Amino acid sequence: MRTRVGRAPDAVQECATGCKLLFVTSEIADFLKVGGLGEVSASLPRALRRMSDARVLLPGYRAVLAANPDMKIVAELPGLAEIPSCEIGEISTPDGLTMYIVVAGNLFDRAGNAYLDEHANPWDDNDVRFARLAMAAVELARGVPALKWRPEVLHLNDWPGALAAGYLDWQQVAVPSILTIHNLAYQGLFGRDRLNRLAIPGEAFAMDGVEFHGKISFLKAGIYYASQITTVSATYAKEITTPEFGCGLDGLLRARSDQGRLTGILNGIDESWDPSTDPHLPHPFDSANWRGKQANAYHLREEFGLAVSRGPLFAVVSRLVHQKGLDLTMAAIESIVRDGGQLVVTGEGEPEVENALRATAARHPESIAVKIGYEEPTARRIFAGSDFLLMPSRFEPCGLSQMYAQRFGSLPIAHNTGGLGDTIEDGATGFLFNRPTAETFAQAIDRAKTVFDRKDHLEAMRRRAMQRPFGWRESVRSYMDVYRRALGLDIRAAA
Repeated sequence: MRTRVGRAPDAVQECATGCKLLFVTSEIADFLKVGGLGEVSASLPRALRRMSDARVLLPGYRAVLAANPDMKIVAELPGLAEIPSCEIGEISTPDGLTMYIVVAGNLFDRAGNAYLDEHANPWDDNDVRFARLAMAAVELARGVPALKWRPEVLHLNDWPGALAAGYLDWQQVAVPSILTIHNLAYQGLFGRDRLNRLAIPGEAFAMDGVEFHGKISFLKAGIYYASQITTVSATYAKEITTPEFGCGLDGLLRARSDQGRLTGILNGIDESWDPSTDPHLPHPFDSANWRGKQANAYHLREEFGLAVSRGPLFAVVSRLVHQKGLDLTMAAIESIVRDGGQLVVTGEGEPEVENALRATAARHPESIAVKIGYEEPTARRIFAGSDFLLMPSRFEPCGLSQMYAQRFGSLPIAHNTGGLGDTIEDGATGFLFNRPTAETFAQAIDRAKTVFDRKDHLEAMRRRAMQRPFGWRESVRSYMDVYRRALGLDIRAAA
């Protein structure tokens, strides 16, 4: 039994009206985004500010420093073991969100993205880099007088922030932590030889601790030590307690679920995803103006060099990785083209997937277009101009593209897993298939083609999709409930 110091009743009550919350993330769309975590980190803290004093802690990447040359340094934090000292910078966004920046140039001010170098290889010191982020969060939770602000709850995100839950426990800092799992497949695994350099107690390298098949798992540390765990859809919260989706952590996650400490809370999207006001669209439209939707389709074909066509226009807006089922998309392409359809793809990821898509586009230059890389204005135009979005993901914790697509009148064709099943109404706002195989995916695409040929049915589905509420309001209430539960804990349940 591990005791956890609870917070006083007045802290629980304060969280009902506006607790101090530190949102710890490794990426944010304001400056640097690799995947959905960056989008959520940009929108969820802003939504939480309606009910709390939410602030963000993130690393001082090159893009962050370049965008804030006059950033004020407000504190210096000591190092520990081989985790170097750092400074804390403070910035405020134009809409008033306060961000604290972990400034440690030798760790974060580099080319590449948050996790990989410019050659797409993981940084060999990612353990120290994100241990520094986690320890900075704990120092702020302990209290840094120069900040004149101390969080009452740490909201940690994925493996880069997860180790903070362990540091809170090992250093006996009486602040509860929430860990949100955005994708269980990425766990932050490092060799046992890193224990001392990361200031992890030797006794924590155990099944009841950070050990995972002989390695240190940052994510397991978060699951084991955090006060509460959330994940990004109700279905995914159930899926990860099973061997099929649990990535070897299903037993621990089942235990957390049985203790009432695992909650699925669906992600939302921000209000800028509105085709009637979006400045990135050449032709704004709404559910009563399909002429604008058609004009965007014409513009999209022109932008990507596709032939003028009356056939359906399919889209992929995704990381180009195995998880996303791109092999299933590749298997469907010939049928799509043969039946008069076209496909626009944007995203980046595994080189072999990128190269296969480029080769396919070269064989069908008037029907297939591929743009490697991600630019949000382009993605918005693709959602606005396409008829259907392909999402045959093998698993999908939540997914955001299917929500963006529905808001822009593009009907998703998706594997019924995780958040896809939670956000798509089969036959009403999109098309779901139950097994991730080429055959079942092709059947779902055929269903979509049939609807495309029935304009009244197509427009009814588009209208319903565009009217679905995908905002943050209900999710924020659910997060506040989780924070209150964490603040109200008197002791930790047995692990």
